Amino acid sequence: MVFENISKILNKVSGIMNLNQVEMKILKSFKRIKKEELEVNGKKYDAWRIVHNDSLGLGKGGIRYHPDVSEDEVKSLAFWMSMKNSLAGLPYGGAKGGVRINPKSILKEDLEKVSREFIRKFHDVLGENVDVPAPDVYTNAEIMGWMLDEYEKIEGKHEPGMITGKPLSLQGCGIRKTATSAGGYIIFKEMVSKMNKKEITIAVQGFGNAGYNFAQMAHNDSFKVIAVSDSKGGICEMKGLNISKIKKVKDKTGSVVNYDTKKITNEQLLELKVDFLVLAALENQVTKDNAEKIKAKYILELANGPVTCDADEILHEKGIKVIPDILANAGGVIGSYFEWVQNKTGNIFEEDYLEERLEKLMKANFQKVYNLHLEKKIDMRITAYILAIKRILDAERARGNI
Repeated sequence: MVFENISKILNKVSGIMNLNQVEMKILKSFKRIKKEELEVNGKKYDAWRIVHNDSLGLGKGGIRYHPDVSEDEVKSLAFWMSMKNSLAGLPYGGAKGGVRINPKSILKEDLEKVSREFIRKFHDVLGENVDVPAPDVYTNAEIMGWMLDEYEKIEGKHEPGMITGKPLSLQGCGIRKTATSAGGYIIFKEMVSKMNKKEITIAVQGFGNAGYNFAQMAHNDSFKVIAVSDSKGGICEMKGLNISKIKKVKDKTGSVVNYDTKKITNEQLLELKVDFLVLAALENQVTKDNAEKIKAKYILELANGPVTCDADEILHEKGIKVIPDILANAGGVIGSYFEWVQNKTGNIFEEDYLEERLEKLMKANFQKVYNLHLEKKIDMRITAYILAIKRILDAERARGNI
């Protein structure tokens, strides 16, 4: 269970912060858990929208479509969004949505029907001042556009700020699509600046929006990306891969494994001897069962929860630094924040200004976490959690809830 992993991390953090029972209860409680059943063409799909904590502001977090989506997973993702939004200094609480569906196995028109039905079932708990969704695994700008349209039809008014990650034609934000990757890449370069090494090798697990764009950014800057993978497997080339060519092959054939080079499994990719292992797939990829085999010097979590709590301890003992998800992949929600602000205020910001703002925020977040990590001599995940939890609990105290 994913949330069991969160409970273990919270217990570790509690020991360091001396959290009391009231504080722990707040952190383990959920503001709202709503489950519905979506029915389209006689088929039924379980769906959730969950808000973890809203002491800092409205709910904010993506909606994922995946055949393995569960309430436990959506709760965990909502909790991580609370931590991520708090650490980034955003005026948001944490929320997440999910539909148990395989979007690859249904027609596009049925996917649109499912998306619109999601809004019909959940519109009463959504809104630009209530809870704002965004894309996540197997959802995209087109789906956000369908959802916005359905919401505005129901509400009888324009409210573009009720959802982010929209198409540009529907008041989306130009940098939102690559913001997760760009933010992670900024964090990567900050860590590289702390290293005394010229040639950096990278392996990237996951070749969706986040993984591909990160790999392309690294390749463009002449870092050596030696391996990439997707759900069907991976490829490896020690002299470095051509990411642009691999993207063309994936777009044409459906997988990176059809690129003409050495084939490897996802498991083998995780165990490669590289400077950076970038995890951009799903949660629970590095566990106590394979942590001993990890040879990377650094792990950058571009996905949510790819390293378990038990694995963290093993990696720490091995001297492997994990750059945690709530720091490394916050670029996406920062990009969503920019889009939301534009929609709420009617201001249109230049892309270069937003890129500068993203870089400034990501670097400041990294420095806060890294400095506390050095000062306390504890791993970066725990220091990130300490900073995030302190801000949430300060807000709860200010509200008189503690």
